[in-house]
Amino acid sequence: MNEDNGIGKGLFLGFLAGSLVGSLIALLYAPKSGKEFRSDLKKSSDEIRDDAEKYIEQAKEKANNLINEGKKKSEELVADAKEKVDELLKEAEGIIEDAKKKTGVAVEEGKKKVEKESGKLKSAIKAGLDTYKSEKEA
Repeated sequence: MNEDNGIGKGLFLGFLAGSLVGSLIALLYAPKSGKEFRSDLKKSSDEIRDDAEKYIEQAKEKANNLINEGKKKSEELVADAKEKVDELLKEAEGIIEDAKKKTGVAVEEGKKKVEKESGKLKSAIKAGLDTYKSEKEA
């Protein structure tokens, strides 16, 4: 992009310099009256001014186009980023739900095992006490 601007500027400056030099040479070598010379000089300066105005207008138009393209691209990038964030959030929510379910299942299984083992422990303690009492009585 910068190369295009540099080339465009160089071409414009070359055109401008060539026009000036060509106009001066033509004016110097062409025998004309002062009135004709001034008229030609005014005409040349008007043409150069018109060319410069066209170049400036084209530059403004290109700048506006670039700005608009940049805005569109940034809006697209923001929209894509939002979509990806939403997808990631949905995936994260799914993972959290799965983790909650698995944790709930593991907790239930753990409770059952603890109840089962505590029942065995209670039975073993009761059997030990009963044996102790029977041994003590005997």
